[in-house]
Amino acid sequence: MSQHAKSDRHSETSPAAHASPAGTPNAADVKRWRQYLADERAEAAVYRDLAQSRSGEERAILLALAEAEGRHEAHWLKLLGEHAGKPRRASARSRLLGLLARHFGSVFVLALAQRAEGRSPYTKEPSATPAMAADEQIHEEVVRGLATRGRNRLAGTFRAAVFGANDGLVSNLSLVMGMAATGVASTVVLLSGIAGLLAGAFSMGAGEFVSVRSQRELLAATRPTQVTLAAAPQLDIEHNELLLVYLARGMSREAAEHRVAERMGLFSCDCDPSLSLQPELPETEDQHEAVGTAWGAALSSFCFFASGAIVPVIPFLFGMTGVGALVVAAVLVGMALLATGGVVGLLSGTSPLTRGLRQLAIGLGAAGVTYVLGMAFGAVIA
Repeated sequence: MSQHAKSDRHSETSPAAHASPAGTPNAADVKRWRQYLADERAEAAVYRDLAQSRSGEERAILLALAEAEGRHEAHWLKLLGEHAGKPRRASARSRLLGLLARHFGSVFVLALAQRAEGRSPYTKEPSATPAMAADEQIHEEVVRGLATRGRNRLAGTFRAAVFGANDGLVSNLSLVMGMAATGVASTVVLLSGIAGLLAGAFSMGAGEFVSVRSQRELLAATRPTQVTLAAAPQLDIEHNELLLVYLARGMSREAAEHRVAERMGLFSCDCDPSLSLQPELPETEDQHEAVGTAWGAALSSFCFFASGAIVPVIPFLFGMTGVGALVVAAVLVGMALLATGGVVGLLSGTSPLTRGLRQLAIGLGAAGVTYVLGMAFGAVIA
């Protein structure tokens, strides 16, 4: 049975199709249904807008999601009947998604759409059919899969950028506040902040380069080589250790024996294509794109650490001193931490506000502890 038929069947048999005995829903129902209708239209438009910047399979998937939202729209139109009225504005969340989809169409939009699908009210809505509630749950997984592709493409560089920015914000704010708490002159605080910026940026860049390069080399070392092509003809058939190679790679004994026979040139069989050799093709694309490139990660880490570390120094660069400069630095850093935390939340499909507040609490907490320690050291030295 097709999905369309299933949806029609649920629409016809569900009690929601007869929400009002006289066909006249109450005002609360009409208001709620009209909002659902507006949101379904907006979500369908989001998927169509995203599809315009995609091709192939991704485009087809997005258009299929838009079609599904269209079926939900038809359900609410049927319930509303003459009460549908003029088109209602979609929710602020749906309008934001539409705006981002039209102008950006990035993985962040898909992450927001994933979160929106996961918060669908249809599971608790008596007027929605079971098929509609199930559709929304499936849509969340579909969008999650699409978003995962984008996350994998930018994960390495993005990770270095976000961690670099946060490290710069927190470490240099802590340094500036700790130095200021000891009672040294503002010029010393400024120079300490600049030194911390440069030292941290170079350290982060070098560390990321080594880390990513080492990770890629480790992954590359696990990729099978083509030594079997050259060595196979010289192997002793009676004591063929080529079988051990394929068993070590995780093949079943049947598949390994089949592969050995082909490598040795004993036969060529098309009876089970899954067991036969695939053409040896050169690698045309990066096999470790989720890790990122070493230079890309290093450059991102350097630049973003520096961009984060400069924020606590800004008040001192403009000549501010004392407590006022520290308060302004803390406010600026707090805003930046909220922003970076929110971006991480969006990309991961979780609450941007929760992630932002978590980043804020960690960053300002570390700076506060350093300030107290600076006061203690200043008192001891004095």
